[in-house]
Amino acid sequence: MVHPQDVPIAVIGGSGLYHLDNLEVIEEVNPETPWGFASDKIIIARSPSGCKIAFLARHGRGHYLTPSEVPSRANIAALKHLGVKAILAFSAVGSLREEIPPCDFVLPDQVIDRTKGIRPSTFFGEGLVAHAMFADPFHAGLADLVYAQREVLDFGAKIHKNKTAVCMEGPAFSTRAESHMYRAWGADIINMSALPEAKLAREAEIDYQMVCMSTDYDCWRVEEEAVTVETVMQNMVNNGANAKKLLLAVLPSLEEAVSKDALLPNYKGSMKFSGMTASEKRTPETVKKLDYILPGYYS
Repeated sequence: MVHPQDVPIAVIGGSGLYHLDNLEVIEEVNPETPWGFASDKIIIARSPSGCKIAFLARHGRGHYLTPSEVPSRANIAALKHLGVKAILAFSAVGSLREEIPPCDFVLPDQVIDRTKGIRPSTFFGEGLVAHAMFADPFHAGLADLVYAQREVLDFGAKIHKNKTAVCMEGPAFSTRAESHMYRAWGADIINMSALPEAKLAREAEIDYQMVCMSTDYDCWRVEEEAVTVETVMQNMVNNGANAKKLLLAVLPSLEEAVSKDALLPNYKGSMKFSGMTASEKRTPETVKKLDYILPGYYS
């Protein structure tokens, strides 16, 4: 039986990664958070060393949620309540650069927000204001651990570091004009899932790194056909296999780093003094909800 604060590592699976292989499944849990239920039941597995790993399908098993429908607050809150300290979040992306071909992996360190404000993007508000630092939206220490395992990838795939992602609303892909604009802005990849997931993880003080899997060249590449679902799906097969290999390879070093609290930067406690609202002005219902992920911080 899994108890809160018992599962230190989580994997969020995106398009093409819906389950884990070669890990012992212990149980499935479906906690109700103050922000509702997660995208699907959370699978709790045990690694060969005995560490518990949570796996959550971002779009639900069967892929029934659009990027805008994903209940990101419930997803992150449920994982934090289970004790998660570090998240590897896999996501399919389109490439905006010639040097990032389909089936390569990317570890972004920056993100440009092109969502439309229809996704709830913070745990705060409704009577309690706080501001999270977000200059570096992904976790450099986690990225380094993943990058160190780059030799395990098949299909000639490579891993790229220190790239910039664009997160768009979707679910339609970009126009050619938009794709060229993102390239002019310095972006390297584009997806629909990085935000608000990364922001919410930061507010919950969870180390978070997106592991992006290139499925296609975005439509800027005029000599290519425009993106088709068929092309994307074929590349997802290869990406899913590589994602599972990469995850199994990185787990031992990740488990060690988390158990020793050695991941840097360390965001633990970063939200404790971020509250701007005077104590007497804080809405009790909001304080109670925040106690679910940040117990005692604002009460």
